[in-house]
Amino acid sequence: MQQTVVNLWPLLGVAVIILGFALRAHPVLVVIAACAVTGLAASMPVHQLLETLGKAFVKTRNLPLILLLPLAAIGLLERYGLKEHAQASIARIRSATTGRLLIVYLAIRELSAAFGLTSLGGHPNMVRPLVAPMAQGAAEVRYPALTDELRHRIRAMAAATDNVGLFFGEDVFVAFGAIVLMQTILRGEGLEVDPLHVAMWGIPTAVTAFLIHSWRLHRLDAEIARAMQRAEGQP
Repeated sequence: MQQTVVNLWPLLGVAVIILGFALRAHPVLVVIAACAVTGLAASMPVHQLLETLGKAFVKTRNLPLILLLPLAAIGLLERYGLKEHAQASIARIRSATTGRLLIVYLAIRELSAAFGLTSLGGHPNMVRPLVAPMAQGAAEVRYPALTDELRHRIRAMAAATDNVGLFFGEDVFVAFGAIVLMQTILRGEGLEVDPLHVAMWGIPTAVTAFLIHSWRLHRLDAEIARAMQRAEGQP
């Protein structure tokens, strides 16, 4: 039986990435160095390595615009008072609390991700400019002397809410990459599965995650109340 020898030297590129990020080197230089090490370890000619890097650059040259333009727009909105308007808007709703607001966002984030609309949320374009300030504003309506520790706690829970909603919501989307990957692997093992059937099994997990995290958000309101009572010296 003939055995194929696998060349593991190209994996040195992974070590270069780990070392570069550990030394806090410039990310672009780290990636280029990792590509060079991987190509040379794979016995790739220099001209072919440069040609491959050039093709990759041409294919992804529009990627910085896709990433930077939305961030620039959000930055301008924040400069002209987006956070302040978000906090003022939520302050008008007297029944709103930090936990209730984040539960609503969790439901929206999870449902939209289940339909494949994963770009509707996110930390830079939704949590930081809108969700976190609104959650913080809801707490400040009840507790004007909100401590910095609680502010950071609220921001962290807002980010965690986005993570939970996206992670468990996209598992229900039939065209999610993980579902396609599972189908491909199982097909290679001779097992045919329906992607829709796999996605349906993600629904109980998504519902359970929503209930558990909603309970945590409900407890957050109680934690804020207790912390403010201690800060004000109340029994």
